[in-house]
Amino acid sequence: MTKHRIGVWLIGAQGGVATTTIVGWAALRRGLVEPIGLVSALDAFSRLHLVDWDQMVFSGHEIRRTRLYEEAMRLVRESRALDAQLVEAVREDLEGVDRRIRLGTVYGVGPAIEKLACAEVPREGSVRQIIRRLQADFAEFVQQERLDHLIVVNVASTEPLVDAAVLPVRWEQLEPVLEEASCPLPASSLYAIAALDAGHSYINFTPSLGSRPSAISELARLRQTRHMGCDGKTGETLLKSVLAPMFAQRHLRVMSWVGHNIFGNMDAQILDDPHHKQTKLASKDRLLAEILGYRPQTHISIEYIRSLGDWKTAWDHVHFQGFLGTPMVLQFIWQGCDSLLAAPLVLDLVRFTELAWRRGQTGTLTFLASFFKSPYEVAEHRFDRQYQMLEAWAWQAAAPANLPPTGGEKRPG
Repeated sequence: MTKHRIGVWLIGAQGGVATTTIVGWAALRRGLVEPIGLVSALDAFSRLHLVDWDQMVFSGHEIRRTRLYEEAMRLVRESRALDAQLVEAVREDLEGVDRRIRLGTVYGVGPAIEKLACAEVPREGSVRQIIRRLQADFAEFVQQERLDHLIVVNVASTEPLVDAAVLPVRWEQLEPVLEEASCPLPASSLYAIAALDAGHSYINFTPSLGSRPSAISELARLRQTRHMGCDGKTGETLLKSVLAPMFAQRHLRVMSWVGHNIFGNMDAQILDDPHHKQTKLASKDRLLAEILGYRPQTHISIEYIRSLGDWKTAWDHVHFQGFLGTPMVLQFIWQGCDSLLAAPLVLDLVRFTELAWRRGQTGTLTFLASFFKSPYEVAEHRFDRQYQMLEAWAWQAAAPANLPPTGGEKRPG
């Protein structure tokens, strides 16, 4: 199999998820850790010839002035989430990525995120000019690193809610809106357009709008590239997607489901702003009605508790009705390190997306639904069935006839 060089461009490149992803990639490349938490390392996918760690090159956009090593050590000191010796062992890799990171955009990111941006972030120019600047950064990275393909992954903080229903449904209708001073698209969608229009892949790991609008999905098809999202499914919602089918299949009626989430990292700080929180709540509250076939009373809260750092705790109370109408209760507590739950999934998504590119797949990568709370163009929310979609795709992908010997498209640039 031809060894391609694959670029991974992270939006929010020095945030907690991105930092942990890059530390994890560097540690895996150096053989310092086992691939625990990686779906792509399961035996079910061992025949896929997935991209190796030494074939990946990382870069990204950031709006703050910081360093990956500093952010990693903050996760060591404040959250006790990373091992200091491991961070020291990959420091050279982190510094190499730092040199390639470029300033992103704050257009439409919302007030809480914009407050974090450094003064050097460009704030002038039309949306079209912003997109061209982002594309120029992609092109420079592809050329300098001699990349065969670039995968852009949005792991930035959550933007305020944007109603995709008010946007044009065709790309030819949306494209002129990019010239308007009042263009309603947020930064996540500008990154998506910049990537897809240039033929790169785009993955939206956040609940932000990203490539959700049908016009941007059409752009992916027109440029014969691929995308998927949104909102990585890592904790409480993952459990909901596993437990809710149990209630449905045992004919136990859920009357109410209450979830209370507390954590203290930068993402939680952003979600403390109600404009940003609304986007996250809409994503987390979507799947119960889809799985159960009816809408129980639900309540979800997300609170910023600074002392917790990257450790997220969720308490859930499920009030359900059993035989003869007797009410019963299920309660559970989920506690996990937010960035460490997300980072391996980002690496998985890169590996599976790269194989989809190599196989010439375009459009929406619906087989990746199990990784997301609100998967694009997928109505199935039961985790086991979503995972079966991934296994079915892998079974097809493992067939030798489906693996072109030289890759799915020409080298960009």
